Amino acid sequence: MSGRYLSFVEREDIAIFRAQGLGVREVARRLGRSPSTISREVRRNASTRTWRLEYKASTAQWHAERRARRPKAAKLVTNPRLRGYVQDRLSGAVRAPDGGVLGPDGPEWKGRNKPHRGDRRWVQGWSPEQISKRLRLDFPDDDGMRISHEAIYQALYVQGRGALQRELVACLRTGRALRVPRSRARQRAWGHVTSEVLISERPAEVEDRAVPGHWEGDLLIGLQRSAIGTLVERTTRFTMLIHLPREVGYGVIPRTKNGPALAGYGAVTMKNALASTMTTLPEQLRRSLTWDRGKELSQHAAFKVETGIPVYFADPQSPWQRGTNENTNGLLRQYFPKGTDLARWNAEEIHAVADTLNHRPRKTLGWKTPAEAFNEHLLSLEPAGVATTD
Repeated sequence: MSGRYLSFVEREDIAIFRAQGLGVREVARRLGRSPSTISREVRRNASTRTWRLEYKASTAQWHAERRARRPKAAKLVTNPRLRGYVQDRLSGAVRAPDGGVLGPDGPEWKGRNKPHRGDRRWVQGWSPEQISKRLRLDFPDDDGMRISHEAIYQALYVQGRGALQRELVACLRTGRALRVPRSRARQRAWGHVTSEVLISERPAEVEDRAVPGHWEGDLLIGLQRSAIGTLVERTTRFTMLIHLPREVGYGVIPRTKNGPALAGYGAVTMKNALASTMTTLPEQLRRSLTWDRGKELSQHAAFKVETGIPVYFADPQSPWQRGTNENTNGLLRQYFPKGTDLARWNAEEIHAVADTLNHRPRKTLGWKTPAEAFNEHLLSLEPAGVATTD
């Protein structure tokens, strides 16, 4: 039997530890198991033929093997009352006070995920967990009206387990035709963002914009995986645009899992493009970079080593933490609208757009232009031999 299940040897240890008067948590610690596993084992597999619950390894092993026998008829197959309750909470119609059915009919079931940007049928839509927990409240004295949420999921997704119609998966909130493996669900969406690069670790001087050289960055995304990188200096609102042409072979070489990123903003390509752009600035004007959570900057550690610029990432779904960059991206959409192919424009053309924004007066700068404000800081560094943007 796999390590997922308790072995007979472990059950013997549990019996000995319990006889010594050890608690559930101490037994779990000694066996390297979860306390809930030990608690469930003692509760479910103890002897029930005596006036008190007494845990014996042989009896517990017998109970476990009896429960593990397959095939077993599913509860929803043998209990039509329970099956009706579950189906009604999943797919029951939304009704008006007079009993009339409300909402759209929804598409015909074709074995696929929920419709993309389309109507779905209005249903009660209880989750399997909500159904499982509510049964205990609605039927407190009827042990036959019990089912786990996992059993409901298996009845929907596992062929041969099923008393529930396959199309009822469309009534779940996600509407997925296939169940997502547990290992994939546990994957970290932002594995490249570690605790030391969170925005909360960013120096306090960044907030008041008094010290120049702190930048915010993001991507403008267009059709067919085209993109333009944007960089905005927080104090002066000076904007730099990064040309990200598609790699050779894009649209010709078939896309392969974990293959080369040909769209122009893969992690390595993005790191190199950012480094070549920002290293044209003097050190005093490249103090930090705050980026969105996109994986295009997952090479931030290598970027910091090459350029000396620390990178910080905003919190999820918190665009206001990069408000300067978000505002600038809105201005840039006048030139690079959504739904257009941004790969059409070469480096000279996007730099001309950046120059246009940098020579537009801003109220927040006292009607100076970002170029003028940025030049003032460059002039203050002239003793070190720094050229201006004129």
